Amino acid sequence: MTSSVVLELGGDIGALVLRAPAALLGREIEISPAGAEGARRTHSLVRERRTPAGVSYAAVYPAVLAGRYTVWRDADTPVGKVTVSGGQVASFRWPG
Repeated sequence: MTSSVVLELGGDIGALVLRAPAALLGREIEISPAGAEGARRTHSLVRERRTPAGVSYAAVYPAVLAGRYTVWRDADTPVGKVTVSGGQVASFRWPG
């Protein structure tokens, strides 16, 4: 399955592209504001992305309030942190 995304950036709204290995295709990855235990999490599905450069896999979070976020491996395990800035697209690469 392929998919395109439209991003509307500006002010204090940015976006996040989480690059993932093919093994995560179809998996939902959650993010939440860093340091806010119990905060509501946002999730996005890892999808196949086709470009002239080839195929990649990514979850895209199209409208994210500027700030620092925790990326979750599962319900209890963080995999990393990323900072999203207003008006910009942040990038995070899944480790491993």
